[in-house]
Amino acid sequence: MSDIVPEPGSSPANSTPRSPGPLGLFLVFNQIALCGFGGTLPWAYRILVERRKLLTQKEFTETLALGQILPGPNLMNLGAMVGHRFAGYPGTLAALFGLMSLPFGIIIAIGMAYREFGGLALVQKALGGMSAVAFGLIIGTGLKLALGLPRHWRAISLVLTGFIGIGLMRWPLLHVLAIAGPLGVWLAWRERR
Repeated sequence: MSDIVPEPGSSPANSTPRSPGPLGLFLVFNQIALCGFGGTLPWAYRILVERRKLLTQKEFTETLALGQILPGPNLMNLGAMVGHRFAGYPGTLAALFGLMSLPFGIIIAIGMAYREFGGLALVQKALGGMSAVAFGLIIGTGLKLALGLPRHWRAISLVLTGFIGIGLMRWPLLHVLAIAGPLGVWLAWRERR
């Protein structure tokens, strides 16, 4: 991994991260996928922004937001965009393959083990504990992302609209988007005037 980001204390000429090639992208996204049992978003942020410094916090937030709009899994979209940014189409394929290859084999093995031992009380308790940890990681990452965003009453009102609609009122996501989407566009248009 040292070919992606120089070691601390390296010479000033090498103080900026080099652009990772397809192999580097494969290894980075494979690490994200292998660390991210139950949710890869916190690990993606930690590895891409905090450890490898391939993206800034703002770039990560913007790329993730675009990935959430596009069809498909958010992290796959993020991986495709980051891979393409650093190494074109080979980088896209390397990032996507890194996200899917080893985790695919692990999930097959876990599925076979669950088929044999899934009914045991110890297994059920372990899975319950893992889901609580994954929930905490996602909340922590959400807070990190929110701290990097500008704080305007308009954006906060849209977040509250989404939270009230989905979290409290239990409305379907499409209904909340039908309200929050046009409201957000209208507020942005009004702010520019």
